[in-house]
Amino acid sequence: MAKEYLTPDYIFESSWEVCNKVGGIYTVLSSRAKTLQDAFHDRIVFIGPDFWKETESLYFREEKSLFAEWQWTAKEQGLKVRVGRWTVPGEPIAILVDFNPYFEKKNEIYGWLWENYGVDSLHAYGDYDEASMFSYAAALVVESFYHYAIDDSKKVIYHANEWMCGLGALYLNNKVPQIATIFTTHATSIGRSIAGNQKPLYDYLFAYNGDQMARELNMESKHSIEKQTAHHVDCFTTVSDITANECLELLDKPVDVVLPNGFDNSFVPKTQAFNRKRKLARRKMLQVANALLGENLDDDTLIVSTSGRYEFRNKGIDVFVEAMNRLLRDRNLKKTVLAFIVVPGWVGEPRQDLKERLESGLPYDTPLEVPQVTHWLHNMGHDNVLNMMKFYDMHNRHDDKVKVVFLPCYLDGNDGIMNLTYYDVVLGNDLCIYPSYYEPWGYTPLEAVAFKVPCITTDLAGFGLWANKEFGHEGQLEDGVRVIHRTDYNYSEVADLIKDTVSAFSGFTQKQVDACRTKASQLSKKALWSEFIKYYYEAYDIALQKAGQRMASLSQDAEASM
Repeated sequence: MAKEYLTPDYIFESSWEVCNKVGGIYTVLSSRAKTLQDAFHDRIVFIGPDFWKETESLYFREEKSLFAEWQWTAKEQGLKVRVGRWTVPGEPIAILVDFNPYFEKKNEIYGWLWENYGVDSLHAYGDYDEASMFSYAAALVVESFYHYAIDDSKKVIYHANEWMCGLGALYLNNKVPQIATIFTTHATSIGRSIAGNQKPLYDYLFAYNGDQMARELNMESKHSIEKQTAHHVDCFTTVSDITANECLELLDKPVDVVLPNGFDNSFVPKTQAFNRKRKLARRKMLQVANALLGENLDDDTLIVSTSGRYEFRNKGIDVFVEAMNRLLRDRNLKKTVLAFIVVPGWVGEPRQDLKERLESGLPYDTPLEVPQVTHWLHNMGHDNVLNMMKFYDMHNRHDDKVKVVFLPCYLDGNDGIMNLTYYDVVLGNDLCIYPSYYEPWGYTPLEAVAFKVPCITTDLAGFGLWANKEFGHEGQLEDGVRVIHRTDYNYSEVADLIKDTVSAFSGFTQKQVDACRTKASQLSKKALWSEFIKYYYEAYDIALQKAGQRMASLSQDAEASM
């Protein structure tokens, strides 16, 4: 018989990426929003930072009538909030809070954190202070709203995402113990740092001491808040089995439940629109490449890409360039390959010479200067992608059967060159490649297959491990996802396997390609939020049970002391 779960009456969820599109967590929350809004209509409230002074967030629409009476109370309490809708499917309520007023209380807040939870904020630097002040402000918002609008009979969840929201979870745990707390680490700060500092993470994971590594890598404050939040919240979660293992070894805390990241396929256009958009994307990608390279690449060109955050090693951007370099000399390659690296760098401005060529619409037979990049960068001489291509003498020459183009900006539809959104570009690919070394989940491959684009990923990505589990074997290209075995030390082998896979794919018949695309799409359906939301209900139940026990215990202590 299925277990009856306790269900919350209200859910408050905080993240730096609410109405603020900067990374993968935005996709997690924004794509999950509709599923939760359908189940908890306007009783799921997202809380994000309000630093929108000169410009408004593209993803927030203020509605002053929402919680209007409470807004007056909040103002009297000194809280600077704006209430409205997050303009994503489901349009859930979002509260943006100005956290700047709390910087003057920073030392007092950190002192309280140390005394109550042993969090070491002494070595804080960079974004630690900003994130902590936001986290504190978000908790004050929930505390204020709870006391104003919710009675004690209601079951309330506070869900904090990443170390950046840990302080708020600990504050509520202490000040409003009726509220059940959940903490999700989407990647441990110390695990990401070990991987990013060229240290072998996986073979030595059992031997690493998280606290010691935090001292060595100057990550003490972030690691400290993350570890103490994991130990003190009612329910500690992460996004994949591979990161659960990391949490156990580096934070000394097993997770209570794994919350895999799903997808909302309302982002995927229906058949007619899909085909139209795919043609448009391919045409635009080829136009940009032809103008940049002085070529005449046609629709028979095999378009591949990689994308994600600019973590050169962690996201496998280095091995992608390596594989494309080796592909240049592959005699079995049946088509010309156009490879895009869609990774936001320190972008300056769109290239004027490229814009002029695109606007003229004329064909060109000579390449532009630096025919590897679409936008000028602030750090051209120090950019990892450009330097690796230079090292390998990859200059996109006319005779090269593999052309590599670096598109170093967020694709929001207004980049000045491509002028399409990321999703509108993804569906133009024939194959996407994400050879990650460190990837707790992996939204990029999930998004690719949702748009019917087969992909290559690794079993060091949570998504890759999940795909293997679904297939019952190591994923092959014919399954829609090729999952390559990756370790701390097999970089060269991974590059060769990518090269061989792209080469083999270039010889696929149209029937084989169509079958591949169908399988990719079928796999994505198993990763919809409608399939994965059950794990959240399990987490809510664990947190509410724990909060219930805490309140019963506090009540007994109060009676005993009377």
